[in-house]
Amino acid sequence: MVASSHPLVTSTGLRTLAAGGNAVDAAVASGLVAAVVMPEMCGLGGDLFALVHDPAANGGAGRVSSVQGSGIAPRGASLEAMRQAHDGVRMPSNGPLSVTVPGMVHAYFTLLEQWGSRPFAELVEPAIDYARGHAISPVLVSFIAKFADLLGRLPASARVFLPGGHPPEPGSVFRQEDLARTLETVAAGGADVFYQGEIAERISAYLAEVGGALRTTDFADHRTTVSAPLSTTYRDHTVFQTALPSQGIILLEALNIAECFDLPALGVGTAAATHLLVEAIRLAFADRHAYLKDPAAGESPVDQLLSKDWAARRAARIGDRAQTDISAGRFDEGHTTYLNVVDGDGMMVSLIQSVAANFGSGVVAGDTGVVLNNRASAFSLDDRHPNVYAPGKKPMHTLNCYLIADPAGQLVVTGGTPGGDRQPQWNLQTVVGLVDGGWDAQQTVEQPLWFSSTGFGSGPATGFELTLEGRVGEEYAQSLRDRGHTIVVDGDWSCLSGAQIIARDPDTGVLAGGSDPRQEGLVLGF
Repeated sequence: MVASSHPLVTSTGLRTLAAGGNAVDAAVASGLVAAVVMPEMCGLGGDLFALVHDPAANGGAGRVSSVQGSGIAPRGASLEAMRQAHDGVRMPSNGPLSVTVPGMVHAYFTLLEQWGSRPFAELVEPAIDYARGHAISPVLVSFIAKFADLLGRLPASARVFLPGGHPPEPGSVFRQEDLARTLETVAAGGADVFYQGEIAERISAYLAEVGGALRTTDFADHRTTVSAPLSTTYRDHTVFQTALPSQGIILLEALNIAECFDLPALGVGTAAATHLLVEAIRLAFADRHAYLKDPAAGESPVDQLLSKDWAARRAARIGDRAQTDISAGRFDEGHTTYLNVVDGDGMMVSLIQSVAANFGSGVVAGDTGVVLNNRASAFSLDDRHPNVYAPGKKPMHTLNCYLIADPAGQLVVTGGTPGGDRQPQWNLQTVVGLVDGGWDAQQTVEQPLWFSSTGFGSGPATGFELTLEGRVGEEYAQSLRDRGHTIVVDGDWSCLSGAQIIARDPDTGVLAGGSDPRQEGLVLGF
């Protein structure tokens, strides 16, 4: 079974499985197609994080591994240079100085080397075909129109996305010939050609031309990290998450806090339960902003933040009223794509990839066709912040995804969602819906959602807002207002979330999928 936010992505994965590929093969083939047909969300110039459950590992007992595919900031750009490049308060939000070394391509090869059964050159063929031409979806056209100003700043970007000076028509054939040639070059030369060869040289030369700071030396020693995942228990289920610098730990800490309350008795999806989950996620975000950073830049107190004692202390701060004194930092409004795959042998892949914001930096790297990320915008410019910018450092990362094992230790769920800092919030709601609500996969992804923020923008955070999906009733919204929450009800959540869930019965192997209808999502199996 394959679930993703685009029909061509899902169908590619399904064809790979039908041809005898395993879950990792299908995930890589699907991810490569997503990099072509969803450039507003992801691409070769972005990053990738994943969890892989290999049921044959560890003597047949199975093992979950975490894959961290993100890159460093330019070694040649100082903190002071970044302050001077923008307003001195926040990092550049787009443009050539917002780019970090893309980790996605190397991560694909790492996945295949460790768990794949098919060569990259075979798996990339559908992506090359779609890059040569596919019918563009109304969703992509709408994003191109929305970000036309950004995409029109540089001729290379405009040439791809604004042919003739305007967005393509829905249903027209969208061609990315430069990207097709780059994919062919990587198919022939492997990861080395992207990081140590021709592609790295062309990207670096173009960035130097337009004012960027990444150079070939930044690309040359890039490596993907494979490690044990982070995990916690929730109502006797084990929830696995991607490791640092992913901020997946937020979900785990929030679940630990939520476990201190009897949510089933309150009723999952009720205002009373929502209030507790909102407060739990705000506390977890506060800890993320206060303590977490790139592991290469020093240790973070992961064990303490994931301890049940710590959760009990944090839960004790939650009362009947919304807190107003949580130091939570600012929230990122990111855009991503998530997909998951389960094969007939029970191998599970939970994979998320992104160029950060929509169209990332807005920079297409010259004639490579590669849309470059703006992940450096996630750094802080505050010297006291653990995520402060430094040359050669990786930023803390919004990308995260999860797997769930049942009380017997059998892997039963793979899931995730796009959404920047909303990811751990929506993942919290889906895990609670599955475990506490007993909901099926589709019911879980279709539940009315919420997210908490402090408002986006360049100014300081001045207070929390709780945004509710427009399908909620006024009684629910008013009950949360009565608890002290500042409520915004938003009726249009199209293309906002994009959760995908695949559940597996460990006794029968039967798979049940759920795909978020707020995007172009599709789940298919056989």
